[in-house]
Amino acid sequence: MTGKTTASKGHPAPKGHPAPKGHAAPKGHAAPKEEPAAAPSAEHSSAEPSSAEHPAAEHPAAEHPPAPEPAPEHPAAVPVDEPAAAPKAEGALAPQEGSPAPPAEAHPAAAEPEPEKPKAEPPSPPLSLAVEEVSENSVTLTWKTPEHTGSSVLDGYVVEFCKNGSTDWTAANQEPFLSMRYTIHNLGAGEKIHIRVKAVNANGASVPATLEQPVFIREIIQRPRIRMPRHLRQTYVRRVGDAVNLMIPYQGKPQPQVVWTKDDQPLDTKRVNIRNGEKDTIFFIREAQRNDSGKYQLTIRINGAEDKATLEIQVIEPPGPPQNLKLVDVWGFNVALEWAPPSDNGNSEIKGYLVQKSDKKSGKWFTVLERCTRTSCTISDLIIGNTYSFRVFAENACGTSEKAAITSSPAHIQKTKTVYQPEKIRQRDMLEPPKFTQPLTDRTTTRGYSTHLFCSVRGFPQPKIIWMKNQMEIREDPKYIAMIEQGVCSLEIRKASPFDGGVYTCKAVNPLGEASVDCKLDVKGKV
Repeated sequence: MTGKTTASKGHPAPKGHPAPKGHAAPKGHAAPKEEPAAAPSAEHSSAEPSSAEHPAAEHPAAEHPPAPEPAPEHPAAVPVDEPAAAPKAEGALAPQEGSPAPPAEAHPAAAEPEPEKPKAEPPSPPLSLAVEEVSENSVTLTWKTPEHTGSSVLDGYVVEFCKNGSTDWTAANQEPFLSMRYTIHNLGAGEKIHIRVKAVNANGASVPATLEQPVFIREIIQRPRIRMPRHLRQTYVRRVGDAVNLMIPYQGKPQPQVVWTKDDQPLDTKRVNIRNGEKDTIFFIREAQRNDSGKYQLTIRINGAEDKATLEIQVIEPPGPPQNLKLVDVWGFNVALEWAPPSDNGNSEIKGYLVQKSDKKSGKWFTVLERCTRTSCTISDLIIGNTYSFRVFAENACGTSEKAAITSSPAHIQKTKTVYQPEKIRQRDMLEPPKFTQPLTDRTTTRGYSTHLFCSVRGFPQPKIIWMKNQMEIREDPKYIAMIEQGVCSLEIRKASPFDGGVYTCKAVNPLGEASVDCKLDVKGKV
């Protein structure tokens, strides 16, 4: 008999309980040390472990051969929810007294391993590391995100560099950053440096991505060039009192020398302020005056190479008034004016003149001509009898002159005397003897009714009309009413009777002759 307990094959030890000899200890517990087991005492030789008191007795213990010395006493197994330190192998309970030992069961030699947690992995190296730009004291790098960021979030990148021939790597940034572009500054010109970039997360840094060739820090020479804005390639016009603030970009490496001149003379720094930057120059005048007009030359130089540009500035203001305005002539409804150009054109070309008139009665000025390009004009359609004054303004790109030239004497439009002479018309001979144009017609009337006789006559002088009945002149008889109007002669016979029947004659007489017409009137009795 050896006195050692052998682990049963085929069953792992329960979690939180001591493992017998030959069993692997669960994770988080130390495996018990193997010791030779003593033979159980007589009182424990046949005892069986109770499953209620000893949860660890789910698997019966292997048979133990008797030993010459009794086994020491051990405390009962700890419950599952209260894990305790693993006891030694001698602590296994022996079968109860008087009971046959249970047959040995097969147990696995080791406990089944729990599923492993994912390993903490750093990210993979950054991709596509490349040099974007090199200057005389810096280098700019770019790269792309690593293919794998590991088991945790990417914290950023660390850029390191070392001189060619050295293995002493220096970190360019103190803290990781997430940008994929970085510029290393304060490098020495003429140096060759190796550069690498690491990706960093909570599990550590990646394998560095390293440039294959060292970077040579050298001074890059770029020819100077002025990039004059389009609106400054022609004359730049400002008004008096306006600010002039112009930015002109340029390029060139190393930093070019910038020189401004005006008409080949140094600038007046009291009037013009110049500020030169790395890539542009600023030209500033707080309040422009007319003497600031002119051509300014900009020159940039780098080691004997240079580029030039010209900036022409024109500062303008309104012109002065025209000179020597004269009233040349007044005739009919018209006035002729003449004048001379202003002595001061406001530093800008005169575009035209504005002519106005004022009536003495109203005193108001009215525009009669705009943008007159000549120095003379004729004003028409004036009112007869009125007196007018005239004034002229000069106009340039800045506007019209503040003052105007006014005629020294007014122009009076006089009334001309006219005599009416009627047109002489040749007299026409209108004399004509009487002539009936419409004769009398025979009529029949009824007794007791009035009737009318009509005829028409013409003649000049107007003829005298005489009415007769049966060759007897009808004089002032109330029974008869004779009328003549516009050459139409009429005779009314009131309430005719059979006695009124007969032959009626109308006779027209003037100094040139006479004419007559007759008709018959028949009066019938009532039916």
